[in-house]
Amino acid sequence: MTTAGNTARGRAKAGGAGEQIYNRIAVLRAERGVSRRELAETLGVHYQTVGYLERGEYSPSLHLALRIAQYFEVPVEVVFSTAPFPRIGQE
Repeated sequence: MTTAGNTARGRAKAGGAGEQIYNRIAVLRAERGVSRRELAETLGVHYQTVGYLERGEYSPSLHLALRIAQYFEVPVEVVFSTAPFPRIGQE
């Protein structure tokens, strides 16, 4: 179950000049006890796509980013950022 743009050929690699997108998907999944496979099935993407996202190897489309935020019921800024998130326990 992949969507257009989520195939190996169409995958947008993260990490280009100024294009790194940071995320808290793994933290949100852990807090809610959701597996990569469960999240992927809900979003209609391959479970490996969730892994690529979590590792910063893939930058999501705006549509996918908004769907992820909606799934976790948080603003998109809670899930994604252009700057690294502070480590837990740091301010």
